Amino acid sequence: MKDIKEIIDIRHQLHSNPGISGSEEYAHNLIVKFLSQLHPDELCTNVGGYGVAAYWKSTVKETKTIAFRADIDALPSGHRCGHDGHTAIMLRFAEMASAAERPYNLLVFFQPEEETGKGAKKIVESGILDRFNVDAVFGLHNLPGYPEGTVVLNDGTFAAASCGVIYRFKGRTTHASTPEMGINPGRAIASVIERFDALNRKDTNPDQFRQSTLICCRIGEEAFGTSAGDGEVMFTLRAFSNYVMTELMKEADAIVTDVASQWNLELEKQMREPFSATENTSGYVRQLDQILSPCFDVVNITKPFRWSEDFAEYLKVRSGAFFGIGSGLQQVELHHPDYDFPDTIIDTAANVFSKIFNNVKL
Repeated sequence: MKDIKEIIDIRHQLHSNPGISGSEEYAHNLIVKFLSQLHPDELCTNVGGYGVAAYWKSTVKETKTIAFRADIDALPSGHRCGHDGHTAIMLRFAEMASAAERPYNLLVFFQPEEETGKGAKKIVESGILDRFNVDAVFGLHNLPGYPEGTVVLNDGTFAAASCGVIYRFKGRTTHASTPEMGINPGRAIASVIERFDALNRKDTNPDQFRQSTLICCRIGEEAFGTSAGDGEVMFTLRAFSNYVMTELMKEADAIVTDVASQWNLELEKQMREPFSATENTSGYVRQLDQILSPCFDVVNITKPFRWSEDFAEYLKVRSGAFFGIGSGLQQVELHHPDYDFPDTIIDTAANVFSKIFNNVKL
């Protein structure tokens, strides 16, 4: 097996050449080049966009297949979520597994477009999981605020459902001296913002958690002789279950429809970046706890994380589990401009994947 320094160097190359969602060509090519040296039984390129998948047959003629996923895209500000590190972890794990006995068939895949919530759906739609008869799928995300290398498990929902919504209002523009002649959406938007506060349930049972976050608001334009006739307001809605998320969206739409009707405004709605809740398969989480606890520091949590993760799409069609790996108590939060993935946890996380692959029971 190669020195970990080569994997760290790859991580740094990815960090220096970030590809936002849909533009991960550099990462794709670098991953393909590395995996080719490991001689997988099949190597699939451009899967669901710039995705990559490598498949190795079991060395004991086992027919079942386990898949492991890494995300590869960056934010517009660069690799501030650690996907460069996730890619490095998966490459290290692939290197380990390719040179060892394999109790199952193995599929490792590298997914683009996680940040926009589109990538996992494209991977599923590509048919790659069906083609290799995947029985279970596992993945991880680094977690600032936990000691480096600590495994974080949740026997339930790991990350929240969320969706961006844009509500556009159209009234009637008129001269600023005669606002009574027009229909200005300003008060309607103010009413929506105030009423959306009632949607929040942050301190109740985690199963009932709901959150509404104001993202952006625009009314009219910088034209002081004109009373605004249009405007829009944007929120991110989130919940810890897909059912509660559906109910939250219905309540939000009802509020906005009611306000638009009161003020005689036309209404248009758009949804952006929808994520389902990442709901783990309970039996596998319990197995991971038993498998990993003797070798790693393991923390079991009961409250899901508020952020979202499109790994949820795989758990809709396959059994499996998503978990966290601590990236440092002093590490700044994900998406912060000073965030940088710690190279020191690459080997640990790869060994966690290896331990799961060699010990989990399907």
